[in-house]
Amino acid sequence: MTPIFYLFAAMQETTQQPRSGPGSFFLIQMGLIFAIIYFLLLRPRVKQERQLKERVAELRKGDEVVTSGGIIGEVVHLKEDRITMKSGESRLVVLRDRIAHVPSAEPSREKSK
Repeated sequence: MTPIFYLFAAMQETTQQPRSGPGSFFLIQMGLIFAIIYFLLLRPRVKQERQLKERVAELRKGDEVVTSGGIIGEVVHLKEDRITMKSGESRLVVLRDRIAHVPSAEPSREKSK
């Protein structure tokens, strides 16, 4: 055999990458699945919860709220951790963290002006 053959054989040995086993392919798949779940399910949920917390912190008298029990009412009085709301002919005291939804706070603020 010629010396050139040995030279090409040596070059091929150094340029070949080590083969990875099936375990690394599995890890790549799991990483992609986690990324898809994070961006499609977890991230929007966290963003939505953060927006709700901001809206609850910015509540004013006259804003409409919906509790986690489904009661719809208008804010009458605000305290640090409690909200007094009027629903129908009743007044209810509700914890701030039990507010499930604040429908568009902007229109109610425009009404009060």
